[in-house]
Amino acid sequence: MQVVVGLEISKSALAAGYKVVATGRNAEKVSNAIGAKSDNLLVLKMDVVNPKEIEAAIKSTIDKFGTIDVLVNNAGNFYAGFFEELSQREIELQITTTLYGPMNVTRVVLPLMRKNHKGHIITISSTVGITGSVYCSAYAASKCVEGWMESLALEVASFGIKTTIVEPGFFRTSLLEPSSTNWSETFIEDYASQNAELRPWWNSMSGKQGGDPAKLADALIKIANENEPPKRWLAGADAIATAEQKVAEFQKQINAYRELSSSLAIV
Repeated sequence: MQVVVGLEISKSALAAGYKVVATGRNAEKVSNAIGAKSDNLLVLKMDVVNPKEIEAAIKSTIDKFGTIDVLVNNAGNFYAGFFEELSQREIELQITTTLYGPMNVTRVVLPLMRKNHKGHIITISSTVGITGSVYCSAYAASKCVEGWMESLALEVASFGIKTTIVEPGFFRTSLLEPSSTNWSETFIEDYASQNAELRPWWNSMSGKQGGDPAKLADALIKIANENEPPKRWLAGADAIATAEQKVAEFQKQINAYRELSSSLAIV
């Protein structure tokens, strides 16, 4: 069974009585996965890399529900492998979906939120966007959504639009399943021993992640209802541990080079 965070968010929002627009490249699969039939649900075909489909989906949403209060950017894929073994094409495919995709959708939704002087844009990132990981160079590169979202927050705050970056740890979704993980096609002998050790471990993690996607979805509904939602939200105890370790390492490096860093002004 495939578990996708976006589907869990849709189910949780519907259960809470909210109007939901669920999108995907295959609308029938999305509809079947959600299961529920409701006047509060609209399922639409939308590929986040297809501008015409995005515009059509937003128009259909406004036609049915009148407005958009919350946008959740959750499109994802995973091109795994050492950086040198990933082709330029594989990296582009990663970034096109998980960076340009959220940008494409947000760009179309923003005019409506500006007009309404309210809205909340939630973008799902990853702890890999904080600290990086072996096999995740392309995926981590696409998580520069973090810098984009922090900049966007400053640009749209005067319009009453809120933003939240969600940084999940390991959740038991389908992202690591063989059908969802795209391994690099290039082989470099120098990485052979590391691949022999790491790839089986990575594959073994599928289905063993500690995070519950349904609980994450329920928590996001709470976040979306806050008057002052967090700019960043760490999802999972493992995400907190990762962030705290990164903060400690960063502070240590700041202190180690404070004198040199502070000596660069023109005098």
